[in-house]
Amino acid sequence: MPVPIVTLSGQIETDPSPCARGHACSFCPEEDSCQRDKPGHDRDLVAERLAAMDRILLVLGNKGGVGKSTVAANLAAALAQKGHRVGLADADIHGPNAGVFFGCQGERVRVGSGGIRPTRYQSPDGATGLALGSLAMLLPELDSPVVWRDAYKFEFIHHLAGSFDWGPLDYWVVDMPPGTGNELITLCDLLEGRQAAALLVTTPQAIALHDSLKAARFCRERGLPILGWVENMAGVVCPHCGGEIQLFPTSELSERLTAAGLATLARLPLSPRLAFRSDAGAPVVVADPGSQEAESFTDLASRCTDWPAPS
Repeated sequence: MPVPIVTLSGQIETDPSPCARGHACSFCPEEDSCQRDKPGHDRDLVAERLAAMDRILLVLGNKGGVGKSTVAANLAAALAQKGHRVGLADADIHGPNAGVFFGCQGERVRVGSGGIRPTRYQSPDGATGLALGSLAMLLPELDSPVVWRDAYKFEFIHHLAGSFDWGPLDYWVVDMPPGTGNELITLCDLLEGRQAAALLVTTPQAIALHDSLKAARFCRERGLPILGWVENMAGVVCPHCGGEIQLFPTSELSERLTAAGLATLARLPLSPRLAFRSDAGAPVVVADPGSQEAESFTDLASRCTDWPAPS
């Protein structure tokens, strides 16, 4: 237990000795008695973790229900298939479902001296592996609601980036919650000066596209580069004739995304196969590598790797 340093005036000073623990102070059994620089320790942890990540991809969209988690999970798996070291962080605090896509939603993580150990996903053939961190792995029960004010959300985003022991990564994919609120603002603050970019996900509906324009404006104002946008639920392929059926009317708002200089990186169909595989905890890129859906995500991953190298 560290001994408090007391000056002649009776004031307690911070212990300058470094802390070797790889997690935030709130996880430490010595927090109440420790006299070290706690804010500095937590801040340095985040900086060290992020410095070991070559590229950071924020999968976001201002509208809920457009498929951000589906895109984030399968994009992460597709990047891992290409041999990259990948971590998938679930920043959706109120709906932490990233583990569902990999069949590990009920798993729990442990806190070690090096930090919180992310869950490790490994495909059945052993060829595809990635690290996964989610609030769901810290909750007492799967159906426990997360009723938090912004101060707690702020702290968890710092834990997600700093307390989880991600190790060196080629890609850190972050599944963001809907909107441009506290979680996104906090993460963007942490990523200042890092090799980070956004990937927008939307559906063809005008209301979703309109909200995507808001997300794009947020990114421009924050100086966060946008790799492009993914159009999810972009029609249905008929299982009999192979023809494509458009479910939603085409909106001219998609032209505004293009006019803003945002490239269309992928068009993903509304797919029963994709839904079934997701619910079964098997990424479609792993379970059905020859399917149209898997090929779309593999192509998306290739487009996301066509990105300036870290300086």
